[in-house]
Amino acid sequence: MDSMPQNVVELRQYTLHPGMRDTLIDLFDREFVESQEALGMTIIGQFRVAEDADRFVWLRGFSDMRTRASALADFYGGPVWQAHKRSANATMVDSDNVLLLRPARRDSGFSGLNRDRLPLVGAENPGRQISAAFFFFDSPREVEFGEHFENEIKPRLAESGASVLASFVTEKTPNNYPLLPIREGAHAFVAFATFEGPSSRWPSASEVWTLLPTARSRLR
Repeated sequence: MDSMPQNVVELRQYTLHPGMRDTLIDLFDREFVESQEALGMTIIGQFRVAEDADRFVWLRGFSDMRTRASALADFYGGPVWQAHKRSANATMVDSDNVLLLRPARRDSGFSGLNRDRLPLVGAENPGRQISAAFFFFDSPREVEFGEHFENEIKPRLAESGASVLASFVTEKTPNNYPLLPIREGAHAFVAFATFEGPSSRWPSASEVWTLLPTARSRLR
């Protein structure tokens, strides 16, 4: 696993007002990247969603739950968020679609994240398209499913030209920063991959998104 904090990961999906996604991305990439990482978080990636022009997805990593609570309190109580929260919230219809995750296996976090971000100025530099597959269950079967994924699904994906980047399961520790809601009671397995062709070949996935990295995303 990459040395950057990924033991706990928030996968945050925002539904935005029509036409406001680039406004939020510009604000996020300018104000909310280094300011969070200075407090011990890793902004793993931020993305447009190809299938939904009004959806913004980003991933935030922490070394553990205790660090998560203190870092979030520092950020959301700090000067950067207080200065820009009104502008950010004005772009959003909903920001509570959040999964709290942990790596499915010891070595299944993202590796090789770009340590040197692109500068704020300059042309957009699109990265590779990343496919995110969500598997949801009615009961806590996501860890068991992880074994099936490794033994059955992952080899089939490789045969079709896919490269699996990371996989995660739901973190069961209760939310210790309740000012930011998460999807309580979710049972999820989430995998990320790149495909040589269309990404619709995920078997039995509940949802599939094509993620387009913003210019300053580490994961790209």
